[in-house]
Amino acid sequence: MKFAGYAALFDTADAAGDIIRRGAFAATLSRRNGPVPLFWQHRPDQRIGWVREAREDRRGLQVIAQIDNPRGRAAAMLAARTVDGLSFGYRARRHHRKGKNRLLDEVELFEVSLVSHPLQHGARVHMIGIPE
Repeated sequence: MKFAGYAALFDTADAAGDIIRRGAFAATLSRRNGPVPLFWQHRPDQRIGWVREAREDRRGLQVIAQIDNPRGRAAAMLAARTVDGLSFGYRARRHHRKGKNRLLDEVELFEVSLVSHPLQHGARVHMIGIPE
């Protein structure tokens, strides 16, 4: 099962107060060799697929991902829309503070996760069942 959505939105504070700046993913995406793993709820022992495409646009980090087992729990929950949040695992490479917020200027992307409750409310799956 293939789907598309945004794992991160630019210039919007998440529930922890982090704000991802435009261009924050550029360096890590240009250096990546191979696909980004897709995890269930950020659990590395539960890889459910791979991110086939990741790119920055003016809104955020847009991803197209594929779940390996289209009959598994994650695919069923996504199809039923009981889970549609997206998130990402990262290390901050360059950041600074502005008031109570941490502005992330460059991040190293490790994984994208399908999650129940994303820290960034608008980080969601937008389309399910993208053709091959």
